[in-house]
Amino acid sequence: MADARQTLLACYQAALRAVEGRGRVARWFAESERAVPPHVVAVGKAAGAMLQGALDAGVGAQFRALAISKADHLSATLCEVPGVSCLTGEHPVPGEGSLAAGEALLDFIARTPPDEPMLFLISGGTSSLVEVLPQGVTLARVAELNRWLLGSGLDIHAINRVRRACSLIKGGGLLHYLQGRPVLVLLVSDVPGNDPAVIGSGPLVPAQEPGALPELPPEFAGLVHTPTVVADAGDVEIHIIASLEDALAAAAQAGSEFGLAVTRHVAFLSGDPSAVAGQVLDELRDAPEGLHLWGGEVTPSLPPHPGRGGRAQQLALEFAQRIADRPGIYVLAAGTDGSDGATGDAGALVDGGSVARGRLGGFEAEDCLKRADAGRFLETSGDLIHTGPTGTNVMDVLLVLKCTP
Repeated sequence: MADARQTLLACYQAALRAVEGRGRVARWFAESERAVPPHVVAVGKAAGAMLQGALDAGVGAQFRALAISKADHLSATLCEVPGVSCLTGEHPVPGEGSLAAGEALLDFIARTPPDEPMLFLISGGTSSLVEVLPQGVTLARVAELNRWLLGSGLDIHAINRVRRACSLIKGGGLLHYLQGRPVLVLLVSDVPGNDPAVIGSGPLVPAQEPGALPELPPEFAGLVHTPTVVADAGDVEIHIIASLEDALAAAAQAGSEFGLAVTRHVAFLSGDPSAVAGQVLDELRDAPEGLHLWGGEVTPSLPPHPGRGGRAQQLALEFAQRIADRPGIYVLAAGTDGSDGATGDAGALVDGGSVARGRLGGFEAEDCLKRADAGRFLETSGDLIHTGPTGTNVMDVLLVLKCTP
């Protein structure tokens, strides 16, 4: 199939368009026939796109907004809109900008009249981009803890339990500062199950029983505290406007339009990338030809000094090893936010020739996997996917095309 790679990329792009924050927010207001509240907070990787969607839906003369996102994710045009303030936090590890954003967020809320409605637009990345720390907890120690969490192999639920225990605004903590103000919340989900309490570490969802924390290294024991539990959310209305399911449905529709048989696999991919690649290929062995789709996020365990790459690139290279010299299988593993780990690449699209191409450039796949340096290998093999910021974040997609060589 000469255009197999282009077909997979087109299906991936269809998935991204379906969950892009600007269109999703504007569509929600159009379909609900609701007015945009006059005070807006947008936080996360998709903050800029989501805030632009609110502007598209129409705002009043007294409109004011605070947007907090990653560097290069907020356009100069958006930040020049009257009433809009833009701030940059750090991701995936909180930094000084994240703390400044936390202060600005609390000030924005304090300056909002108590009887006027607020709109919160929240997407993945919020946990790191904005933070308010308990007294006695330093940024340096929290950053160290977050770096450990990112390489621990823990799932998002366990990671968020730890994050909530080191913050004054996560796990419903922000409700304390809202003091009963009416709030509308629109969420772009980047978590399995689309639980609002987990998206962005649930700043506007009353914390339930916190559950046991995962075992932490002894040096972090003094960082955790018992979060303040707000039993009543007050006047808070929450809607999920985009999810992984929406993205996969759009990819499936695109595959059908290309004339492919489409199989949507219901399993949520998680855990070790090597094990996931083996399980998927076992499942594909007797599967029909066509487009096969999965969603999820693998959790690689990182060495002390990881190289270039991210979880999607690590997964893609695991597949590349297993399909080496096997024509007729093409694998796209990529994030929906346009970045993978600390890189500016979304993921990779590999085929039976990827390992050979990388080897010609002087790299061995097994060595790069051990060093968590998949990105350098995949750059050499010509398989990296670069989209730039996508205006969304609904976890990762795995698209596999099985066809006659």
